[in-house]
Amino acid sequence: MSKKSIRIAIDCMGGDHGLSITVPAAKQFAQQHPDTLCLLVGDEAAIRAQLNQEGAASGDWYEIVHASETVCMDDPVEVALRRKKDSSMRIAAQAVKDERAHACVSAGNTGAWMAITRYVLKTLDGIDRPAIATSIPNQKGGATTVLDLGANVDCTAEHLLQFALLGSALVHTVDGKDRPTVGLLNIGEEIIKGNEVVKQAAELLRASGLNFYGNVEGDDICKGSVDVVVCDGFVGNVVLKSMEGLAKMVAKMLREEFTRNALTMTAALVAKPVLNRLSDRFDNRRYNGAALLGLRGIVIKSHGSADAYAFGYALQRARFAVKNGLLEGTTQYIEHLRQSFAQADVHSPLSSTSNGDTLSA
Repeated sequence: MSKKSIRIAIDCMGGDHGLSITVPAAKQFAQQHPDTLCLLVGDEAAIRAQLNQEGAASGDWYEIVHASETVCMDDPVEVALRRKKDSSMRIAAQAVKDERAHACVSAGNTGAWMAITRYVLKTLDGIDRPAIATSIPNQKGGATTVLDLGANVDCTAEHLLQFALLGSALVHTVDGKDRPTVGLLNIGEEIIKGNEVVKQAAELLRASGLNFYGNVEGDDICKGSVDVVVCDGFVGNVVLKSMEGLAKMVAKMLREEFTRNALTMTAALVAKPVLNRLSDRFDNRRYNGAALLGLRGIVIKSHGSADAYAFGYALQRARFAVKNGLLEGTTQYIEHLRQSFAQADVHSPLSSTSNGDTLSA
């Protein structure tokens, strides 16, 4: 076992580009963080070939963990979970389960990654389903935590309530806020707005003891109206991809306008420092890597289309979560809320005891 203080298991085979992205990103990441060991999970011969190509075959920054199978981006969840039991995804998650790694990261099939990590690691007490959460920068200079972003397409009101709990625990642990404000994403602020699931979730949130702000609309995410915004995975994924598309479109339009003629190109030279800073803030790759909350381990999901630069940020998020005690902090915060609910005699979102045990493989 390596003496490095942090160990991250990386599914090297996952994503649209696989080894050509994950291995270079891991190499660069390890150079930046010498206290971290990368467990490179996947086909050993292919990983060694990629390491040789990168000129990184030697060094104490990595260990290779062989996996004979790969979960493809279009593999059904059943295939990934039940037929590919020696996949790089499965082995990476098992490394966390066996305490060989502190966190695991994959850019692979989202549904498969959720199902596998849920089966291997199980959910925390009182949590039915894990949820994907990430921070979206807002105009206040901070970030709004949004979940779920695609792990759960169909949700009940109780699931949305549990997502609110997980998001609150994340913000409390990472940002140090005692009572994070929670908003429920809706088509209007009024109580009468929304479908039946959202209306029921709002009632549960009002009675939950959480710091519920009320219904919020899509623009409240970027306004920073609340600390946590809750929605089902279908809506959340559409919102996230729409924001990313808008950012790319604005950046493309700015480039087009500043290169239109000699005058605009001169203006671009004058404005270059500002444009570079704006470009960095708009670059969605810097926000790659979402936490899969509610599991008994730290699990990070990267965009499947991530390049090496973006995948490196997913690795950094995994390290940050370990350094900041995300799992321990979430568990403690949930237990604190459980006791608070009991003392206040209010509806608890922690009544479930399924912990993902209904999954089989």
